[in-house]
Amino acid sequence: MTANWMKWMTELSSRKWISQLTGAFSHSKVSRLIIPVFAKSYGIPLHEAEKEIGEYRTLNEFFTRRLKPGMRPVFSEEASLVSPVDALITAMGEIKSGTILNVKGQDYSIDELLNHSPRAEIYKHGFVFVLYLSPTDYHRIHAPVSGVKSESEHIKGKVYPVNDFGMRNMRSVLSRNERLITYISHENGEIALVKVGAMNVSSIKYTDKQSAQWNQGDDLAYFEFGSTVVLLTNSNLFQPLPNLEVGHKIKMGEQLGSFHSVPASTRNHKE
Repeated sequence: MTANWMKWMTELSSRKWISQLTGAFSHSKVSRLIIPVFAKSYGIPLHEAEKEIGEYRTLNEFFTRRLKPGMRPVFSEEASLVSPVDALITAMGEIKSGTILNVKGQDYSIDELLNHSPRAEIYKHGFVFVLYLSPTDYHRIHAPVSGVKSESEHIKGKVYPVNDFGMRNMRSVLSRNERLITYISHENGEIALVKVGAMNVSSIKYTDKQSAQWNQGDDLAYFEFGSTVVLLTNSNLFQPLPNLEVGHKIKMGEQLGSFHSVPASTRNHKE
């Protein structure tokens, strides 16, 4: 009964207008009064923040804070893939014939996740990381590779929570929620960076809408409140680090694995 009640309440609160109200408050000047309580409640490491806590004018400004230089060194070995975010790995593994297996007990179709994009074909046998950002985490999203934007797509959708309850009890949250997808072409293929909105996330924004290329580790986008990033590599190109596993905490800039080089003439071809 309790689980059904929580599911009903989650459905009710997943309406975009509720998140918009929450977002409006977080942008208001009065919201700055709760920043110290918010930071203490979630154990946010204030020494990492670019500014002193009293310098943030709104809760949203604090939540989307930058860090002091050097707080997230970027692993820069050739052909490496790094984490775009501070997060918990909630799923990872090979994509089996276009299906991401066992994300909190559910399978996901690459075709649905990528909104039936023709590009979905090249990810059908690739590799996936599902990275969950809690309110405690740093919420800026950085480029996991150096490369050029191939395409960008903003998909309107629900704002279901992406916490453990939402992911286990709501159907296909990652494919039904609002998503901002960035496809980045790099020297060893292409990656898809799928930024998934969530309850109380009023928006997902590019740091600079005009940017069309990034160096590995560049500030690319940010969430307003907690959410999830799904990181996809294209087919048969990627080898993860052997010590990574579900439940592992990762920091932005840390290595996730390495790519195998392929001839330029065969990159991004359909299998």
